[in-house]
Amino acid sequence: MLIYVDNVILAGYDIDEINAITDLLNCTFRIKNLGNLTYFLGFEIARNNKGIHLCQRKYTLDILKEAGMLGSAPMPTPMNFSRHKSTNIGEPLTDPTPFRRLLGCLIYLTHTRPDITFVVHHLSQFIAAPTTLHRQASMRILHYLKHHPGQGIFFDSTSNLQLKAFCDSDWAGCPTTRRSVTGYIIYIGNSPICWKSKKQQTVSRSSSEVEYRAIASTTCEIQWLHHLM
Repeated sequence: MLIYVDNVILAGYDIDEINAITDLLNCTFRIKNLGNLTYFLGFEIARNNKGIHLCQRKYTLDILKEAGMLGSAPMPTPMNFSRHKSTNIGEPLTDPTPFRRLLGCLIYLTHTRPDITFVVHHLSQFIAAPTTLHRQASMRILHYLKHHPGQGIFFDSTSNLQLKAFCDSDWAGCPTTRRSVTGYIIYIGNSPICWKSKKQQTVSRSSSEVEYRAIASTTCEIQWLHHLM
């Protein structure tokens, strides 16, 4: 059972048990049963015999519409990785509220879009004092989302229950603090279930140390998932 305020999802193998719990809740709270799950808090769910597809297409289009980017040209990448972002480049925004609101929306979008997790994490560092360069970078993310607004994650029904993970890191990628960023993604079979992009807490003196910290963080997450399973 997944509960968020007054929104509830029931999942299980026994439909009779699910119906019994639904009837019990209905006797106390007068709930409304919407049937099979298709939409939940901005998430769109489509399922068939091959598996379950989870995306936020409508949510993405709403972001593009609010930013006036529905008619924009798509871009193949979410960021110009050759340009380093810092607080000293560009003019400070007179009203940073739209930029902060957009970043908040994009953070919620990373629940089904691992491909923008690093970029959103990177821009979130400048949310206190954004500049015109940061706003331009956020607009590029929207151009990228325009390319495939319905892209999401797929949970394969034929996947095994074997955990596997991939991790990587840069070395002193932040020009201000010289700290590195760890990124990893974890799968059950062929289905992604967990991913993260986060700056490391300390400065590493070598690329080997950076990779070791990335592997250690990934291993801790795998261990937690192993106990959960």
